[in-house]
Amino acid sequence: MRLSAIAVLLALAFVVHASPAHLWHIQSPPSHVDFGVRLLWLHTIHGRFGQVAGTVQPRADGRVVVDARVAVGSLAMDSPRLRRWVLDAEFFDAAHYPTLHFVSAPVARRALDEGGALQGRLTLRGVTRPLRLDLLPAHCTADACLIEARGELDRSDFGMDAHHAVLSDRVHLALSIAITRTPD
Repeated sequence: MRLSAIAVLLALAFVVHASPAHLWHIQSPPSHVDFGVRLLWLHTIHGRFGQVAGTVQPRADGRVVVDARVAVGSLAMDSPRLRRWVLDAEFFDAAHYPTLHFVSAPVARRALDEGGALQGRLTLRGVTRPLRLDLLPAHCTADACLIEARGELDRSDFGMDAHHAVLSDRVHLALSIAITRTPD
């Protein structure tokens, strides 16, 4: 249930078509990070983080860096009981770690048009690990972009070791990140 993937979705926001001098901001809503994890190998538990913030910073060399933060408390799930459990100390420990943070490695802007890999580092529960997201070709205008990405992570990499007998370690991520250019 590592919605750290959510942070990865924010990284997708890096795919900006504007001039390298313009800063882009992640818009929340409509940006969100979805996750799914298998329960008892029969059912998938789904969740969505609805509060994503951050920037896509152009660099002088034509690449961009994504810096995104996801509010753990913005998690929405079908069951209020399950949501409380996931936010508790066994999993996200939202009381102590209220934010997921993703920072990408510099990436070429053309990855937005064509799709490709987005490498970065995700911090979840105070643990920072590498994370790779696969970007889908984006839909951009001069002032806005909708970026989608997919990825996976192992929850145990971030200290979420509870309930391995019934809950898969592998978490599937799907990000939808909307970015807009800062007005001149």
